[in-house]
Amino acid sequence: MITQTNPDLDRLSVGELAATLPDATAVFRKFKVNFCCRGDIRLADAARQRGLKASELEEALRALEGSDAPPSLSMGTNELIDHILSRFHEVHRRELTELVALARKVEAVHANHPQAPHGLADLLQQMRGELEVYMKKEELILFPAMRRGAGASLDAPIAQMRHDHNDHGEHLRRLEALTNDFTPPGEACRSWQALYTGTAKLSEDLMEHVHLENYVLFPRFQEIPTP
Repeated sequence: MITQTNPDLDRLSVGELAATLPDATAVFRKFKVNFCCRGDIRLADAARQRGLKASELEEALRALEGSDAPPSLSMGTNELIDHILSRFHEVHRRELTELVALARKVEAVHANHPQAPHGLADLLQQMRGELEVYMKKEELILFPAMRRGAGASLDAPIAQMRHDHNDHGEHLRRLEALTNDFTPPGEACRSWQALYTGTAKLSEDLMEHVHLENYVLFPRFQEIPTP
């Protein structure tokens, strides 16, 4: 348990806190702290990057004391993999297809609007293609090997997955830039509003997906690199 005298807030990285402290991910999302691709930094450094006081983050995290542990921690490996497949792989495939089509519609209809998200459809299309390749590698190679209980032989493929996660993180930053942090103009039509709502959800889902693998699943087979 994290208390005023417990050093975990100083000792653990942002990603480790998100994996072990109940509802910490909600706090990090609120303060726009990256806890997945850039989660291997200390809380004070994360606060500094966001222009925040470390005490703000610490206070919000300490308020979570007494909550139940994240359910993913108690899942067996097979159950966790099944959860990732249903909660993220299936959802990414379904939602990205719709988002690409919606983005092309909004870009075409509002082509002359100064805040139109030009390039968003192409970025989403690129993300869909790269995520499909990434997820297939997990579904056909990595996850079956994990289910068989493979150990050190997974170091190389997991390292590659972590590298791919960094690419996903870059895409998320571009999504934020193209959508004004997922904030449509006041006069935006419903399609435009729906597009930004959908891309915001995609961003949150992908961040959760990457974090769950980096800090819960992968460490069962490979040590987390020391920050």
